[in-house]
Amino acid sequence: MKSARNKLDILSAYRELGSYRAAAALCGTTHRTVRRVVEHRGRPALEPMPRPKNTDPLAALLAERVRATDGRISAKRLLPACRAAGYGGSARHLRRAVATAKAEWRRDRRVYRPWQPVPGEHLAIDWGTEGGLHVFCAVLVWSRVRFVRFAADESQATTLRLLAECFETLGGVPAVVLADRMGCLKGGVVANVVVPAPGYLAFATHYGFRPDFCEAADPESKGVVEHLVGYAKADLMIPGAPFADLAVANAAAVAWCAETNGRVHSETAAVPAERLLAERSLLRPLPSLRPAPAPTAVRTVDRLRTVRYGSARYSVPGAFIGRRVDLVVMGAELVVSATGAEIARHRLVDPGEMSLVDAHYGRAAKAPVRAIRPRTPAEIAFIGLGPVAAAFLRAAAASGTSRLAGELGLIVDLERAHGREPLLAALERALAFGRFRAADVRSILAAGAGVPHHAAPGERLTVLLPLVPVRPLAAYALEPAS
Repeated sequence: MKSARNKLDILSAYRELGSYRAAAALCGTTHRTVRRVVEHRGRPALEPMPRPKNTDPLAALLAERVRATDGRISAKRLLPACRAAGYGGSARHLRRAVATAKAEWRRDRRVYRPWQPVPGEHLAIDWGTEGGLHVFCAVLVWSRVRFVRFAADESQATTLRLLAECFETLGGVPAVVLADRMGCLKGGVVANVVVPAPGYLAFATHYGFRPDFCEAADPESKGVVEHLVGYAKADLMIPGAPFADLAVANAAAVAWCAETNGRVHSETAAVPAERLLAERSLLRPLPSLRPAPAPTAVRTVDRLRTVRYGSARYSVPGAFIGRRVDLVVMGAELVVSATGAEIARHRLVDPGEMSLVDAHYGRAAKAPVRAIRPRTPAEIAFIGLGPVAAAFLRAAAASGTSRLAGELGLIVDLERAHGREPLLAALERALAFGRFRAADVRSILAAGAGVPHHAAPGERLTVLLPLVPVRPLAAYALEPAS
């Protein structure tokens, strides 16, 4: 079949030449085709009759299942139901029918209307992640001014700090801050209505804006900031990665925001930085001071002088046992405060770990020591010899000396024959050489005072060796045969 353009060319050639064959030669076709086009030029075009498809009886079933699953069901899962309804065609043909049903469902599912922003009204914020780096994005909806910064986490303290920096950069506070249902700002959800977290609510009260949250699982309703997150990833994070640290990344983000806000926006056909000058007069004034960081959590100090946060323990001074303290996460640190004053600061540790400060316990940590409690007369007499006897007993027990109780009685009996002082000296020597039998102590006493005493090693002996000439390796090479 000839296209409408080809038919017009054929008719124009026939009007000028007045011959079927001449017009056919000019248009590169046959005279029969020219005649057919000329004879049918006054008749209405006949539309082809639609051919019936074997998926037509399934139209109601497909439409119902697509609507019930919100357009997420696949043709593969619909095939068994269609077979049961009498469908005998191929899976490929069914996929086309399901695609058509989904397209019709999307067309009629909801009515789309562009959002007409009001100057000074809305600021949209959201978080994104790329390569382990978190990016905070905000856009002032009317002027389309972008604000992008990087952070190490997405905690409430970090989000509020960056939001305060965004207000200071804009030079004012909008009426509404529209956020996704991020966990750091959400205190709970009741009947699909989001309850702001206490810290976020106090922050909003201080700056004088109304916190608002997007609809759950509906990315179509927050396209402004979602587009900014994707734009920041594609145009800033991926080309500039990897960044050396957060300071370098944020310096690049500031330069990128200045560049993008200085270009003409495709939607508004204006420069966002210039529109901000007009919108700034409608923003609420900034407060004189930033608010104090809202507590991330509130805990009661236990008798171990610790508080738990993130399944880890952090120590505090003992004067606060039983009292409630505020925990604030600042970057990679946890700040513990009471009545507005800081009482402890720790580096964040992994779950199950502990961060303890010796000053909170008055001394450094010591290894646990089991107390010696003699009960039998032989044990009482042996421990009565003094500290060297206690050290001898612990070392003998650690070495696994068998029949230690009987050995202690025999050692005590040696005091009658040799006296206390020689016995104590013999115990010290036996302890130094790891000999814990009564016979060993008796042998030391029999040797008398002439035996050498154990001494600690002296300083390292340094000997200066004489320097000798060193021949190069080339001197050992074999001479070539003559």
